[in-house]
Amino acid sequence: MGVITVSELKPSISGKRSFRPSSSARHITEWPISDVSSDLTIEVGSASFALHKFPLVSRSGRIRKLLMESKDSKISRLNLSGVPGGPHTFEQAAKFCYGVNIDISLSNIATLRCAAHFLEMNEEYSEKNLESRTEAYLKDTILPSIPNSITVLHHCQNLIPISEDINLVNRIINGIANNACKEQLTSGLSKLEHNFPPKPVETEINSDWWGKSLALLNLDFFQRVLSAVKTKGLRQDIISRILINYAQNALVPVKGSTISDLDMQKKQRVTVETIVSLLPTQSRKSSVPIAFLSSLLKSTIAAGGSTSCRCDLERRIGLQLDQAILEDILIPVNPHGNNHSPLYDTDSVVRIFSMFLNLDEDDVDDDEEDNRRMRNDEGEMVYDFDSPGSPKQSSIIKVSKLLDNYLAEVALDSNLSPSKFTALSELLPDHARVVQDGLYRAVDIFLKVHPNMKDSERYRLCKTIDCQKLTQEACSHAAQNERLPVQMAVQVLYFEQIRLRNAMNGVGGHNQFFFGSINGPNRAGSGAGSGCISPRDNYASVRRENRELKLEVARMRMRLTDLEKDHVTMKQDLVRSHPANRLFKSFTKKLSKLNLLFRFKDGGSKANSDSKLLFQKRRRHSVS
Repeated sequence: MGVITVSELKPSISGKRSFRPSSSARHITEWPISDVSSDLTIEVGSASFALHKFPLVSRSGRIRKLLMESKDSKISRLNLSGVPGGPHTFEQAAKFCYGVNIDISLSNIATLRCAAHFLEMNEEYSEKNLESRTEAYLKDTILPSIPNSITVLHHCQNLIPISEDINLVNRIINGIANNACKEQLTSGLSKLEHNFPPKPVETEINSDWWGKSLALLNLDFFQRVLSAVKTKGLRQDIISRILINYAQNALVPVKGSTISDLDMQKKQRVTVETIVSLLPTQSRKSSVPIAFLSSLLKSTIAAGGSTSCRCDLERRIGLQLDQAILEDILIPVNPHGNNHSPLYDTDSVVRIFSMFLNLDEDDVDDDEEDNRRMRNDEGEMVYDFDSPGSPKQSSIIKVSKLLDNYLAEVALDSNLSPSKFTALSELLPDHARVVQDGLYRAVDIFLKVHPNMKDSERYRLCKTIDCQKLTQEACSHAAQNERLPVQMAVQVLYFEQIRLRNAMNGVGGHNQFFFGSINGPNRAGSGAGSGCISPRDNYASVRRENRELKLEVARMRMRLTDLEKDHVTMKQDLVRSHPANRLFKSFTKKLSKLNLLFRFKDGGSKANSDSKLLFQKRRRHSVS
C-alpha cells in the first residue's frame, strides 16, 4: 500500500476500458490496479494520489461535483487538502471506493465518519457507502459503551468543526450521560433486589473505571460531559470523584504560592474556575472532600483566580470546616513580588471561619431537618440546631481547637502583623472555648517571635485570653511569664489565689464558677451536657426556668391565700367559742360595777380610788 505521486499526467484512457470496483473485498498489495493508467491525481496536503475517476465518482459526491463543475472537461488534478484526518484517512476512503476492505476501529472511526461526510460518501451515490458503514459501527460498538465513547470523543477534539457539524460530538456526549445513568440505576436495582446494604461506588479500586478516562478530554469536552451527566441525574459523589481525578491530571501541582509562567498561569486559572463551576451543590454534608476544596483554593490563589471563584470555595470550606485539619487551612499567600508579605493568607481564613460561625438553621440540609422533625413527631429527644450537645455545638468545639492549632502555626511567621493575629484570636465567641490553654500557647509563641511589639498591641492581644478558663498548669506558667503584660500577670495571680483558697476551703461550686466545668452545667432534664453554652442556649434555658418559676409562684400564692383565709376563720371561731374568754369578760364587767360602788361610798379617798381604777384599767388592757 503506497502513496503514488505523479509528476506528469498521462492521457486519459477511460474510454478504451471501463473500471468497475468489485463489490467483494480485494486483498491486493498494490493499488490502484496496475493495468489501468491513472487519469486523476488527488492532492491531500503534501501527498498526491494517482487514481481513477470512475471508482471515485461512483462513491464520492464531492469529487463528482468538483469534476462536473470544472470548466476544463479534461481535468486531471484535484486538491482536497481539507479532508479530515489528512492523507492517511483519504487513503482509507479511496481504498473503500475501489472495493478494498478497510478496518474500522476505535482509533479511526471518528476520522472516517468525518471524511465520509466531507467526501459525501452517502447512500445517495452508492448503497452501503462509507457513511452508512461508519454509522453502523457507531451504533453497534461505540455509543453503547462508555469507555469506547470517551475514546472516540477524544479523537473528535482534533476534528473540529466538522465533528460538530455532523452532530457526532453531541451524540457521543448524550450517549455517555445516558449510559452512566443506566449503569447507576441498574446497580441500585441490583442492590435492592438482593437486599444488599448501600455501598459507595468503588471507583478508586477499579483501574478501568470510565471516570478516569475523562481525563483524556480537553477542558471544553470535559465540561460538556459533566454538565450532561449532572442534568441526567448522576450521583453527586460520582461527579465529585470524576472532578478530583480530572483535577489531579489537569492541574499542575503548585510549588510555593505562585506560577511563574504566564501561559501556564492562565491555563491553570481557566481550568480551576471551570472545575469549581462543576462542583455539586453546596451543603453541610457535601460529597466533595474538604482537602480537595482546599487544594482548589490554593490553586486559585496561585493562578490569580477570580474573586467569585475564591468566595465560592471559601464558602464551601466554611460549610465543612468542622471536618478540616490544619493542612487544609494553611493557605499560602500570593506575595505579588513582596518579600516581606506573610507566609499564609490569614484574610481568607478569617472569611472561612466567619462563614462557619454565621451559619444558621437555613443552612442545614433538608434531610437533616426532616430527620429532626420525624424524631420529634415520634416523641423522641431532639436537639435544636444550636442547643447543648447538638451537631453545631460539637462542631464549634472542633473548630476552636483547629483555630488554636492554626494560631500556633502562623504565630511563627515574623511577617505577620499583630493586628491580623489579634483579629484571628478574636474570631470565636466566648462560649466556643472551654479551656483556653491552646490560645494562651499561641499568644505566647507570637510574643516570643515578635519581641518588638508595642505595649498597646501586646495588651490588646493578651486581652483575648480569659484567665478564668486557663488550667492550673497554664496559670502557673503565665504567672512566671515575663512576656505578658503586668495587668494580665496580676489577673492570673488573682484567679490563682481564688483557686487555692477554694481548694483549701473545699468549695467546689465557686471554683467551677470561675474556671468552668469540663462537662458543663448539669441541667435537670436537659438531656445532654455541653462544655460550652452559647448565648442562645442560655436564653432558652432561662426562659424555660422562668416559666417553671412563674407556675410555682402562682401555686404558692393560691396556697397562701387559702391558708390566710383558714387562719382568720379559725381565729374568729376560737375567740367566740373559748369558755375562759367568756368567764374573763363577765369578771371584768363585775369588777367595773364594784369600782363604781366604791366610788360613791368612799368620797374621801378619791385619789386612792382613782389610782386603783387606773391600775385596773391598765391591767385589763394588758391582759386582753
